[in-house]
Amino acid sequence: MGRISVSDTRDYFLMDGERFFYLADTWWSGFTNPTLSECRYYLDYRRMQGFNALQINIFPQHDRSESANYVEPFEASPDGGWNFHRRNEEYFDRAERIVEMMVERGFTPALVVLWCNYVKGTWGSKISPKRIIPLEYLEEYVSYVAERFGKYEPIFIVSGDTNFEEESSITYYKTALDIIKRMCPSSLTTMHLMGGLWEVPDVFVKSPNLDFYMYQSGHAGEHQSLSYELAEKFYKMPVKRPIVNGEPCYEGHSHGGRYGRFGRFDVRKAIWQSLLSGAKAGTAYGAHGVWSWHERGRVFWGERFSGTPYDWRAALRFPGAFDASFAKWVFERYDLFDIEPANEKLLNQTPEIRVSEGRDKIVVYVPFGCDVRLRMDGVSCRWEGVELESRRVFKPAARLEGDCTVLEMPGFNSDVLFIGFKS
Repeated sequence: MGRISVSDTRDYFLMDGERFFYLADTWWSGFTNPTLSECRYYLDYRRMQGFNALQINIFPQHDRSESANYVEPFEASPDGGWNFHRRNEEYFDRAERIVEMMVERGFTPALVVLWCNYVKGTWGSKISPKRIIPLEYLEEYVSYVAERFGKYEPIFIVSGDTNFEEESSITYYKTALDIIKRMCPSSLTTMHLMGGLWEVPDVFVKSPNLDFYMYQSGHAGEHQSLSYELAEKFYKMPVKRPIVNGEPCYEGHSHGGRYGRFGRFDVRKAIWQSLLSGAKAGTAYGAHGVWSWHERGRVFWGERFSGTPYDWRAALRFPGAFDASFAKWVFERYDLFDIEPANEKLLNQTPEIRVSEGRDKIVVYVPFGCDVRLRMDGVSCRWEGVELESRRVFKPAARLEGDCTVLEMPGFNSDVLFIGFKS
């Protein structure tokens, strides 16, 4: 089992000392919904595709799909709450077996410790107030999680979809973060934030126990620019850490039917705009039907926000998962781990085109057909291109106009990646 660490440059990951691109599938309901046989099938399929991490909620996801396999993690009380002093070991035994299956196949588990609906002072605390963990029980629960799962050296995602409406939420998450790092010092830690959130309390930004930033660009069709806007904000944080877009738009998600459904192009755009804007440590991917583990005909408790999910068997085969894994392949193949945002080189008046620059390369993502004009400051490049929908490699046409390099629009009605090798 490999160990993930942070690079000396504090902006990407290492696995046993080798450069590591975090590519995580979103499987929030993996502990509650699938059978073990379904888990094996799912894990083998995602491993084949090149994923190397899986994001999963330790507790039941509040907006999951109904499942015949569901059991409670604690003894249920008559009022619909949980008796946190009576843990259901059957639930946690099953969860640990699934983690073992993940690790056996080479995945790094990324485990959410406290989704927002279990914590006071968050937007989610109103969803199931009778199941909020009492503060006096918090240390016992987090210590149990650290002891039970820490031996697998997972990533611990301390928060889930959280904001910080009240001071109490900060107390919860600060306590959990410190316990996890004290008991599992070799495990990396992060926080999964509410969509669009970037103003993290200073106590976390300055904490030596937080290892990397994770943001959520989310599922609102009119706010997809958050993919690069949030990356830029975290890139400018006063404490430098690796950055991951932990929840770009889910493929097949419909946000209550207001925008249609996100397709593979939307997923690609969110991923590449994130990677070239500062969030280069990796990315997550999500398929609408896999994260909630939906079976056709079952109830889905997130219908109002997310729309009807696909059956997990169909969602597992959405093509955008291969686009996500191809991004990882390109990143590793071209050794892009040293790139930094460089949109100041772009002369086009469109921020959706993203530019990043490394020591010997310049990378440009163009989501639609157009000429790209770059201020190169006397640097010349040998250019290669990748048409991302069909993954065709091509030779771009480039010309000089004074100190400006013009990359001519290729004949593809698709998004493209230009990679320039400095002479």
